[in-house]
Amino acid sequence: MPKGMIIKALSGYYYVMNDNGIFQCRGRGNFRKRKLTPLVGDEVEFQAENKTDGYVLSILERKNELIRPPIANIDQALLIFSARRPTFSTHLLDRFLVHIEANDILPIICLSKSDLTDSDDEIKEALEAYRQVGYCVLETSSINETGLEAVLEIFENKVTVIAGQSGVGKSTLLNTLNPELKLETNEISDHLGRGKHTTRHVELIPFGEGFVADTPGFSSLDFIDIEWIDLSLYFPEIRERRPSCKFRGCTHTSEPKCAVKAALENDEIAQFRYDHYLHFLQEIKDQKRRY
Repeated sequence: MPKGMIIKALSGYYYVMNDNGIFQCRGRGNFRKRKLTPLVGDEVEFQAENKTDGYVLSILERKNELIRPPIANIDQALLIFSARRPTFSTHLLDRFLVHIEANDILPIICLSKSDLTDSDDEIKEALEAYRQVGYCVLETSSINETGLEAVLEIFENKVTVIAGQSGVGKSTLLNTLNPELKLETNEISDHLGRGKHTTRHVELIPFGEGFVADTPGFSSLDFIDIEWIDLSLYFPEIRERRPSCKFRGCTHTSEPKCAVKAALENDEIAQFRYDHYLHFLQEIKDQKRRY
């Protein structure tokens, strides 16, 4: 039975790629009965008499998956945020980081339009705080081609999902790295300060020895699937200090002898990261009450 990876799902068809090429397939009827949906990134078994008439028969075990956007077996997420237009937001970046950490995916932070940050100490300080946490932070510019080689290197032998605000230059960056792609891009709206989504379906694009997932973006960044007690696991600087707290199940808010609060007072944890943790914690608790 041949095996392959789904690299695109569109209009009820799954495009399965292996060493023999790309096969257009439909899913078996029993997937629907079993409430299973093949996802881009899935390793599957399939049968096909030719390149345009095949069926996906089974889905192999996934190591992870995202629902919005729908994709599976991701190695890492390149979170692209721009220095300007739209404005760089650590609050939004931390929302993305929590979702990526919760799905056991390696996050990599990429600042696009870095040519616009020369006089912005606030952005530089924020990026340094993320580096101190242990995140890989890349700075790129499609204008002067800064940092592009470093981005190319991280794609090798990995499946990488691209995420971030619309208008930050995701498609522009991919086009700069590989001009043959010719992905659609849109200018930023002066009125809204953000761009329109130009990607309409999930597709894995071969990049060297790896794949890049061009997606329509995260349609929801709510914390519906995250329990408040687990939130601290998705902030690495809080997670590593949890065992040193006096009380098991410490929320790092008002408990005595909290190692996280002590680290905050000693400037070992960035204040903005802790503030976002508190904000997300309250948001999750409020969501649970509503449901």
